[in-house]
Amino acid sequence: MKRELAKDVFWVGKIDWELKMIHGSEYSTDRGTSYNSYLVRGDKTALIDTVWGRFDAEFVDNLEAEFGLSSIDLVVANHGETDHSGALPELLRRRPGLPVYCTSNAAKILKGHYHEDWNFRIVKTGDSVDLGKGRRLVFVEAPMLHWPDSMFTYLEGAAILFPNDAFGQHYASEHLFNDLVDQGELWQECAKYYANILTPFSPLVAKKIDEVLAMKLPVEIIAPSHGVIWRKDPLQIVKRYAAWAADWQEDRVAVIYDTMWDGTRRLAEAMARGVAEASPSTTVVVHNVAKSDKNDVITEVFRSRAFLLGSPTVNRGILNPVAGLLEEMRGLKFKGKKAAAFGCYGWSGESNALISARLAEGGFELVDEGFKSPWEPDAAALEAAAEYGRAFARKLGPWKGEARAV
Repeated sequence: MKRELAKDVFWVGKIDWELKMIHGSEYSTDRGTSYNSYLVRGDKTALIDTVWGRFDAEFVDNLEAEFGLSSIDLVVANHGETDHSGALPELLRRRPGLPVYCTSNAAKILKGHYHEDWNFRIVKTGDSVDLGKGRRLVFVEAPMLHWPDSMFTYLEGAAILFPNDAFGQHYASEHLFNDLVDQGELWQECAKYYANILTPFSPLVAKKIDEVLAMKLPVEIIAPSHGVIWRKDPLQIVKRYAAWAADWQEDRVAVIYDTMWDGTRRLAEAMARGVAEASPSTTVVVHNVAKSDKNDVITEVFRSRAFLLGSPTVNRGILNPVAGLLEEMRGLKFKGKKAAAFGCYGWSGESNALISARLAEGGFELVDEGFKSPWEPDAAALEAAAEYGRAFARKLGPWKGEARAV
């Protein structure tokens, strides 16, 4: 059902309460999500983005019932990913020839997804469409935020920014606006979204924020394509993105591991205790990556200034969940974070060296050669692990940043 954001500006998207994973099985959506589509009326009517294809008929039927498909004059495709463009085929089947405004990369991607040569109108930064009645859509290219085709659309006359995936979060709520939802949940989902999706593009995020702010456009609402809409102090999320893009850290240490027979778990817990003893003001968290939500673990790495990563040695290698996490982190390109390896072993003990090498490859600064213990750790080994945690904290030194948290 339509919801009004401002005069003649409507949310016409879909709340997906059932969704628990997106991007295949790569990203957990424990609080569901929404696919935000918007309809803007002037003398002409523009539809900005659509919804995921599984809801295409429902979406187009709702547009027909509430506005009439014949009233729509153009479509803006800010991004070609299928959770935003999935209803285009159904819409354009029922409204053939409708102009689709998008970047040149978006046209290529949409053709690749749907194998249709629609009525594409290619736009660049600064191009605009006059809707009449004082309403004008202005386009701003935003490549790699987070696909090559991404762009923002700004609505003059209402001061609304439609940034597609930027400034969004996977969060289903009947309360459409940021000031109406639980703030703890909201910021948790925003940080998770940035950490897992936008971190590798942080230099581009910072550059694009500077570019948009330099345009000195008044912004009263930021309406992303997932989650809630920012109407109360909308630039707060922009400021938070600017901070997150600047190699974000908190006074926080994560201890992350997988284990076979609990030896590496016991080392992890002893190390966490040691870090906390040596640096009582530091927040210390412990995660078994095989049992914790992978995306939550990555968010902890994003928030932390340093972390310890552990695995026992198995077939001269490391356990799969730890290997997978290392691969994820390599692609995310975290900056300015310190790390070290640890683990139990039986007769060979290669895991530390393998983890350390992958950490270095991923851009992490190795604090030292790490810690390892043969077989099942006894009391002496656990005390050595705790002392290693204390030494690790001392090597990090006192926290010199501001007291801050997500």
